[in-house]
Amino acid sequence: MTSLNLNAVFPIAKNKMTSIEDKVLTIQERNDEKLRNELIGDYQPFIKKVTSKVCSQYIDRTMDEFSVGLFAFNEAIDQYQEGQGSRFLSFADMVIRRRVIDYIRKEVRQNRLIFLQPDEEDEEGRLEESYAEQKAAMDHFEDQIQVENRVYEIEEYQKLLKTFGLNFKVLSKHCPKHVDARENAKEIARLLAENEELAAFLKEKKQLPIKDLLNMVSCSRKTIERNRKYIIAVSLIYLGDFQALKSYIQP
Repeated sequence: MTSLNLNAVFPIAKNKMTSIEDKVLTIQERNDEKLRNELIGDYQPFIKKVTSKVCSQYIDRTMDEFSVGLFAFNEAIDQYQEGQGSRFLSFADMVIRRRVIDYIRKEVRQNRLIFLQPDEEDEEGRLEESYAEQKAAMDHFEDQIQVENRVYEIEEYQKLLKTFGLNFKVLSKHCPKHVDARENAKEIARLLAENEELAAFLKEKKQLPIKDLLNMVSCSRKTIERNRKYIIAVSLIYLGDFQALKSYIQP
């Protein structure tokens, strides 16, 4: 039996199977607002799913949180970069989560301002107790949001590390033992991440631009090569904009 050549049968299939990454890059290059609106419309179920997960409740199109998710998805379209180490939907997922979490935190802070203050309590002190309980509940809620965001960032960071052939087990073996060496490696990573050309080289080639780094820092090639994996790992925290993880690498 002769094998079926689908390309011959459906010659236009290849064009129809354009990836979402290709569509996003087309929108960026051509400023194609029609395609942008179509993409946002097609992925509203995705936006709703991510937003609902962050809020731990079902979010429909009439709610403010959904609008935040829509704006975040649109922002992701503008900010996505080809070859940054993640697929577009993974990147969009991260942006939506961050924007929704920022919105929730803002709401929490605003709600605190309308609490009845302790000096407005009645004779039995009931309002003071209510204020304290509500404040404690909101503090706990914000703490939970921060924990969930940190867990999510760790998961995304692990995926990004994997694209460079790295994982936490490997990094634990290659982490500089001396404090000075670690801080020096972190500084090299920061300089790399802040330089667009070097950052682009790292993301595209999956390796350090050692020659260029030597012109920027006062250490030997041997030192950079010895701490290569650790420098890459720290650079990716900066480049991935992992806000919760930055606290582990900043002085």
